[in-house]
Amino acid sequence: MTQDSTTPSDFATPETTEPTPVVAVVGRPNVGKSTLVNRLIGRRQAVVEDTPGVTRDRIAYDAQWNGRRFTVVDTGGWEPDAEGRAAAIAAQAEAAMATADVIMLVVDALVGATDVDEAAARVLHRAKKPVIVVANKVDDARAESDVSALWSLGLGEPFPVSALHGRGSGDLLDVLLAKMPTMPSADQRLENGPRRVALVGRPNVGKSSLLNQLAKEDRVVVDSVAGTTVDPVDSLIELDGETWQFVDTAGLRKRVKQASGTEYYASLRTQSAVEAAEVAVVLLDSSEPISEQDQRVISQAVDAGRALVIAFNKWDLVDEDRRYYLDREIDRELKRITWAQRVNISAMTGRAVTKLAPAIRTALAGWEQRVPTGELNQWISALIAARPHPVRAGKAPRVLFMTQAGIRPPKFVLFTSGRLDPQYVRFIERRLREDFGFTGSPIAMTVKARERRGKPGGRTPSR
Repeated sequence: MTQDSTTPSDFATPETTEPTPVVAVVGRPNVGKSTLVNRLIGRRQAVVEDTPGVTRDRIAYDAQWNGRRFTVVDTGGWEPDAEGRAAAIAAQAEAAMATADVIMLVVDALVGATDVDEAAARVLHRAKKPVIVVANKVDDARAESDVSALWSLGLGEPFPVSALHGRGSGDLLDVLLAKMPTMPSADQRLENGPRRVALVGRPNVGKSSLLNQLAKEDRVVVDSVAGTTVDPVDSLIELDGETWQFVDTAGLRKRVKQASGTEYYASLRTQSAVEAAEVAVVLLDSSEPISEQDQRVISQAVDAGRALVIAFNKWDLVDEDRRYYLDREIDRELKRITWAQRVNISAMTGRAVTKLAPAIRTALAGWEQRVPTGELNQWISALIAARPHPVRAGKAPRVLFMTQAGIRPPKFVLFTSGRLDPQYVRFIERRLREDFGFTGSPIAMTVKARERRGKPGGRTPSR
């Protein structure tokens, strides 16, 4: 097999929602599965670190090779007779194998076939699906001599590759395409894709538990150890008669610039997931005080301009005393986002999770709300007549015109004869919400003052 290295230009992100073949990448821990996934999809998206067990859930990525689209599913390390969290990770890998069209068994060629690899091979024999044995970490021709020993797994010819350097990856992709089934045509394609919802929050607030509760099955690994989820996990879920695309994200401990290693890349993935979503459901642990971390997560969603729902999870652990203090914490810590939708739920027991869909719909409606320009200017004229801007240095700036420049989130522009006090801009935003709603959505407010004597006008952004 000749050496070759695929490049991102060989790949393209699928532009349609046509059904695509599914390829599950499985193997024991630390054989390079996530590195291989990144090589197959042509971009660094799966979190990679020299520590076994970084990937815990089954994560799906879109890929394309030679004009053929397919889905690659990265899985956690598979081990027989695993216990505790390792057993949950293994169950996710087995679920990926059960739903895949083609399975790639990744083996460390430098180590050879271990007892775990042989146990995996026995499972795959029973699966009766196309299997490709990938002999990873073959960085040069000298290491290819060790590959032939992997014929002993009984799964056919092993294919030597170097996921890290790209050696042999093009040939492997060609083999993969040859084993893929022909998928149905685009008749099953959704005319409008499902709305995207990001589940975010600090570690161990119950994001994965909520996703499993909504899906009514174990889609992701749940563990009492904080930080179990590293990669964002996409799941299509039927909720309240509508299909939603929920994304379970890694818990945010630190600012991205302060994080390192796996946590750094997980933070980037979470930030990208929030920006790609339409609405962010921020989970707070209602049994604990609202923390600085909680505030930071909320700020991330607001700064991204996403619709917002605050879900107070673990409500089953809240007693009367805690409710008393929580009400005061909300008044104090969340006073700048009184417009956000709020629901009290328990991901563990399923309490009130049915309230999430209506809250998300309300937030999305506010996020996409538009006020006609004529109605908006009648409103601002009446508002300023009732409460004009304070006089400064003998003058008071006037609002000449107001328009809504966009939606998702709603964006407003005030054209004025001079700079407005920030407090007055906040007053206008507050009254705008009182009279028009925009429930569950941030608002962007910009002030453009009329230029005088060559001086540029001022701008006052507001959320």
